Amino acid sequence: MLESLPELVNDDPVLLRRGRFLSTRFLVGIGETEYLVDVREGRIERVARGPFVMPSWCFALRGGADAWSQFWKKIPPPGYHDLFALAKRGLLTIEGDLHPLMANLFYIKGVLAAPRRLGGRS
Repeated sequence: MLESLPELVNDDPVLLRRGRFLSTRFLVGIGETEYLVDVREGRIERVARGPFVMPSWCFALRGGADAWSQFWKKIPPPGYHDLFALAKRGLLTIEGDLHPLMANLFYIKGVLAAPRRLGGRS
């Protein structure tokens, strides 16, 4: 799913406008698999799949594969529709420097919800 982020995000002018002031690297953990997402001025430059040896990232969002699968459904069930809903239910942990995440929250939420446009396909 995350491998499709560059195309999904970089072709979306609304997301690009929202993220235009963000340049960072963040980690998304899907079960045991980790991905590093490099963002430069709102554009997804690269999505790299782990394993990594001591990766550097600003913040991390880690959840189980089932939680992410539910989150990425075209219409997610209640409790799986939002990153903070997942965190409240104990299905997602948020780590690291939260300032860039919170300052660009609509952008990050939009980036991570972008795979929903694929209709739940992998």
